[in-house]
Amino acid sequence: MSKGTIMFDTNKRSGLKPVLVVLAMSLLAGCAQRSDTTASIPDDYRTNHPIVISEQEQVADIPVGHADTHLSITQRSIIQQAIGNYRSNGSGVIHILIPTGSPNARAAARLKNDIAATLRRGGVKPFNISSETYDAEGPSAPVRLSYSAMTASTNQCGQWPKDILDTADNKHYANFGCASQNNLAAQIANPADLLGPRATSPIDAERRGFVIDKYRSATVPVMPNRSEVDYNLE
Repeated sequence: MSKGTIMFDTNKRSGLKPVLVVLAMSLLAGCAQRSDTTASIPDDYRTNHPIVISEQEQVADIPVGHADTHLSITQRSIIQQAIGNYRSNGSGVIHILIPTGSPNARAAARLKNDIAATLRRGGVKPFNISSETYDAEGPSAPVRLSYSAMTASTNQCGQWPKDILDTADNKHYANFGCASQNNLAAQIANPADLLGPRATSPIDAERRGFVIDKYRSATVPVMPNRSEVDYNLE
């Protein structure tokens, strides 16, 4: 009886070993498969909200008062800033949009010729300047300068397709990083910089030789021997 019991117990233990091995391998395989699946999901705000370069409409609003008869310093600065952006990244026609139906419509019409003259002085060709009207709303409508220019931008922010508290997968929420990407795109003066580096300027050989000679002939100044802490006891 005792020998039979020993034989039965041994067979039972030997039968459990393959079961444990198979179970451990299954758990390891499940963990590996879960890790591969998680790593394949993009979770980078630069991938979710990429900055792209495209031709978009640029609008500069020039505020106009009811009694304005000529451009003020502020109004001219707005036009000059638009001219700079147009010459750097723009193309085509600059449209001067004059409001109609607003209380300041007459004042805006008076500024049309002054605005066109400022554009011409800024380097815009006369055949690239167009004057049009638009239906204004509100008590005071601005004169608008509209043109097309290459612009760096990203997708629209404020997308909330799911609850941000649902973080079981430890991933970014959909709107994460969108505002930072938009601000970065708005600060780029030349969108072409995102496509590649600019060409280097020619080397000034004379200046380079002067700087190298100064470096070679320079002597190290001798510093006076002072203690680390100078206590003035007097």
